[in-house]
Amino acid sequence: MRHGQNHGGSLEFKHLCAQECFLECYSSYFSYLLVYEASIRVVLVLLGLLDSVSGCPTMCTCYSNTTDCSAVGLVSLMPIQEQLGSDSLVLCLSQNNLSSLGSSDMLNLNSVKFLDLSQNHFYSLQPGVFLGLGSLRWLNLSSNYFGISVGTSDLPNSTVTGQGLNGSLRNVGLSKKVFQGLWQLQGLDLSSNGLLLLPKGLLDGLQRLTWLSLACNRLVALDRVTFEPLINLQQLLLAGNPWECDCKLRDFKHWMEWLIYRDGQIDVMQCNFPRNLKGRDIRSIPAEMFIYCPSPTKEATLNQATRPPCPLGWVSSMDECVQQRHRPVSVRRAHGTQIVAGVVCGTVCIMMVVAATYGCVYASLMARYQRKMKSRGQPLIAKSGAETDLDDGSASSPDTLKALPKEGCDFAYGYRISSF
Repeated sequence: MRHGQNHGGSLEFKHLCAQECFLECYSSYFSYLLVYEASIRVVLVLLGLLDSVSGCPTMCTCYSNTTDCSAVGLVSLMPIQEQLGSDSLVLCLSQNNLSSLGSSDMLNLNSVKFLDLSQNHFYSLQPGVFLGLGSLRWLNLSSNYFGISVGTSDLPNSTVTGQGLNGSLRNVGLSKKVFQGLWQLQGLDLSSNGLLLLPKGLLDGLQRLTWLSLACNRLVALDRVTFEPLINLQQLLLAGNPWECDCKLRDFKHWMEWLIYRDGQIDVMQCNFPRNLKGRDIRSIPAEMFIYCPSPTKEATLNQATRPPCPLGWVSSMDECVQQRHRPVSVRRAHGTQIVAGVVCGTVCIMMVVAATYGCVYASLMARYQRKMKSRGQPLIAKSGAETDLDDGSASSPDTLKALPKEGCDFAYGYRISSF
């Protein structure tokens, strides 16, 4: 039976559930999708075919390519895994009691493109747990407990650990290899998880990611190295975190400027510390306030004395070696260079226009003068003294020629340009 059990299964509940599942996942696209799916369901009901469609778990609600298993009390995926249709593209598992996932739980989900695991009880995820989801485009992990430190005896799975409250890696909620295999992922929601930090390498395999939310966590600083692989990122949500705007955020501030320079968007990053900067967006803080921070070269020199050198092609970053990547400097210099280049090019262009205008005006005046002289019947080149003088208009007589001194005869019979 396609419709399954009735969990208060009215049409209004299904629409409300779908809106909660995908509120942050391309809202305009899903609004159109919901309208389309609702119309298809009405047609199927009228034709009496809704109950004849197979491939839907009994405790879920299915329509079109969407499987909605929200708020049905799931503690694992076993009850729905075998019944899940292979053509399901959208799987909503929010508001359940899921606390762990294994690689075997994802075997039948290779066609899923939108997966919602929000509002569950995840404290950790195993490395490579999503390896079987090569088609996944959107992953919602919001409103879980990846940043909450708990004892292993408090968890259903004793192998799961949380993230230490002191920010150390003693208990890590998200392994740096947890998102391996999601090379087509475009949207990732990690908001409202109580995260204190992000492990280096967590986002290394997500080069196609365009949308990332880290809002409403407990992050105080971010490492630039973690975000450098996101070459296609277009929107980053950071609001709702107690940011400490000190030297630890200097390099990330430069990366933010680079992201904005290539038309990326960041919602807000308000400082919570120090007090004199509380409430200010870190993007409005001038770079001169970070000039007293130790340079990365000095930090690397100090670290080399206490740890073994990194392999070739890797650099030391805080507490571990990371792969060396190109780091663009602060784009404030790039903006200044553009302004100076624009002013210089504009000045040169204006000078060229003025010179061309002057040349055209001069040529026009000379052409008019030549036409005027030609209309008078006066030649442009004449013998001096023998023909008409252009200045006074008087003609030279033979008597005048005889009166000329001998030494001036050569000049008298020489040629000169009468126009000038």
